[in-house]
Amino acid sequence: DYLDQEQPDIFCIQESKAHKEQLASEILEDHGYRTYWHSGIKKGYSGVATFCKKEPLYVQEGLGIEKYDVEGRVLLTEHEDFLLYNIYFPNGQKDEIRLKYKLDFYDDLLPIINDQVESGNNVIVTGDWNTAHHPIDLARPKENINTSGFMPVEREKLDEYVAKGWVDTFRLFHEEGERYSWWTYRFGARERNVGWRIDYFFVNEGMADICIDADIHDEILGSDHCPVSLVLDF
Repeated sequence: DYLDQEQPDIFCIQESKAHKEQLASEILEDHGYRTYWHSGIKKGYSGVATFCKKEPLYVQEGLGIEKYDVEGRVLLTEHEDFLLYNIYFPNGQKDEIRLKYKLDFYDDLLPIINDQVESGNNVIVTGDWNTAHHPIDLARPKENINTSGFMPVEREKLDEYVAKGWVDTFRLFHEEGERYSWWTYRFGARERNVGWRIDYFFVNEGMADICIDADIHDEILGSDHCPVSLVLDF
């Protein structure tokens, strides 16, 4: 319903938990979109999908780094005016091994996208980043200072992206707090708006001037996340 009503030019999904062959044809073919999928080897885990009204110039599954690509975390699509990375960033909550994996992912992605910008491309990086950057980005920052998703070591990784010129587009248009994109299913968190803002559109600095709107659509139900959007004017 959301897709039919809003009709975005491009629609990105993270944690799809599905392989393309498992899905009904109407999901893949209806709505007027071409669909692209990168699924993990493990069934029912991770995965990303990008729906495009106009066929991309190029599609790449993964980063070319095996330890990430086996989990189905990245889809790169090339469009006329920009490159789009649709990414499901790792969650570090399980243990120290997964936290290191998450931090390594941030470290390994940054030079890849920086190289794309240095080569003259405009780049959008969107998805579930699995980290709230600042205290304003979650309802209970003090209580979660040692929780993966808001640990200083994770937030510092986002600082590194910003230091390299990457722009959190939502904050170009919204300075207010209490705007979140994810809520746990427990404790009535969504009804009480006890959430986290962990879903972002980051763009290279040169794209900031053509961003004309970015928003969070927390009225849309159906998941523990809600859609976030970015509107560009070329």
